[in-house]
Amino acid sequence: MHSKFCFYFQAFLNAWNAMCGAEGNFPTLVVPAGKTFLLGPVIFEGPCKSKSPHVSLLGNLIAPRMSAWASSDKSQWLQFSQVNGLIVDGQGQVDGQGKQWWECERAYKSDDMKVQPSNYDNHDVIGCKVRPTSLSLHACNNTRLSGITSINSPRNHLSINEVHGAIISYVNLTAPGDSPNTDGIDISASSYIQIEHSFIGTGDDCVAMNSGTSFINITNVACGPGHGISVGSLGKKWDRRHSRRGTCEKLYIQWNDKRCQDKDISDAFSCSIKILFLIVFLQAGTGYVRNISFDQITFDDVQNPILIDQYYCPHNQCQSGGSSNIQVSNVSYTEVHGSTAELVAISLNCSSSVPCYNIFMDGVNIVANNLGSTTFSTCANAQGKSISTKPGVPCLAT
Repeated sequence: MHSKFCFYFQAFLNAWNAMCGAEGNFPTLVVPAGKTFLLGPVIFEGPCKSKSPHVSLLGNLIAPRMSAWASSDKSQWLQFSQVNGLIVDGQGQVDGQGKQWWECERAYKSDDMKVQPSNYDNHDVIGCKVRPTSLSLHACNNTRLSGITSINSPRNHLSINEVHGAIISYVNLTAPGDSPNTDGIDISASSYIQIEHSFIGTGDDCVAMNSGTSFINITNVACGPGHGISVGSLGKKWDRRHSRRGTCEKLYIQWNDKRCQDKDISDAFSCSIKILFLIVFLQAGTGYVRNISFDQITFDDVQNPILIDQYYCPHNQCQSGGSSNIQVSNVSYTEVHGSTAELVAISLNCSSSVPCYNIFMDGVNIVANNLGSTTFSTCANAQGKSISTKPGVPCLAT
C-alpha cells in the first residue's frame, strides 16, 4: 500500500471531523490548490453541527487503481452521508482511475458470452462485478455541488440517493465513450434536484433517473459522448419489494447548449434524448412514470433520439414477449430539433397491458444525418397527440 495512502486517509477524516463538529456559519474543509492527494475509499458522515458545512475542493484527489484497492467495499470511493446543507465547490478534480476496472469489465463480458444468465453473479470471481462510484450523496438534503470536475470514474461519477433538495451546477463529468456503465449522474429515491450549466461526456447515461424520483429539473446541460437522458431501471427485484419506489414523476428537461453541436465533443451518441425503461423482471414491476417534459432540445447526429421502450431486456433475463407493468403517461416533447444517425427517429414501444397515454409532441423535427435519407417513426400501444411533428407518429392524433 502506498505509504501516503493511510496518512492522507486519516488526515482527511481528522479534517472532516473537525469541520463537521464546528459550529457557526460555513465551517470549511479546504483541499488546497496545486496539491494532489491519493485517497482511498472514505465516508464523510454527518450530521454536522453547522447548517452549512462546506468543502472547498481546489486541489486534486486520485483514487487507488483497482490493483491497489484495499477496502472490501468496492461500491463507493468518496461518499457524503446524512450531511444536510452540504456545500461542495471549487475548481478541483477527482480522478477515479477507472481504466483497470473497465478492462476487467470488458474481459468479463467477453467471457460471459459462454455463461448462462443464471450464472451472472459469477462476475465476482474476477473482482469487478462491483465497481466504485466516484462521488456519492446519500441522505444529504439541501445540498449544493458546483464547479468540480470528475474524470475516469470506474462506474457512475455522481450518485444521488435519498436526497431531497439539491443544486448541481457547473460540473464537468468525463470518461471515454467506450467506458462501461460510467453514467454521469444517477438519481434514485430523491426529489427537487436541479442540474444546470454542466457538461457530461461518458460511456453511458448522461443523467439517469431511477425509482422514486420526482421534481427533477435539468437545464442547459451538454452531453456527449454518452447515452443521453434516461428514465429507467424500474421494475427490478428491489422495486417488487418496495412497489411505491417504481415511480418517476414531474421531470423537466430543457437542453439547448451550443456544445451539443460541437463536433469536437460529439460522436454518434452525443446529445441523444432517451426515455428508456430498463425492466429486468418485466412482469413483476409495478408503478408509474408521469409528467415528464422535454423542452427546447437541440442535438446532432444521435442514435435513438426519442425512445420509449417497455420491452427492454438487459442480460436476456426476461420472459419471451414480456412487457412492463409500469404505467407511462403525460410525457411531452416540445421544440425538439436535430439529426439522427438512425432512420428510426421516434420509437414508442409501449406495453400491451398498460399502454402509454397522453404522449404529446409539438414542434418536433428530426432529420436524417445522411442527405437523401428520410426518417420515420414506429409506434405501438401509445395514445396522445402530435402537432408539427416530423417524422409523423401514426398512433398519435394530429
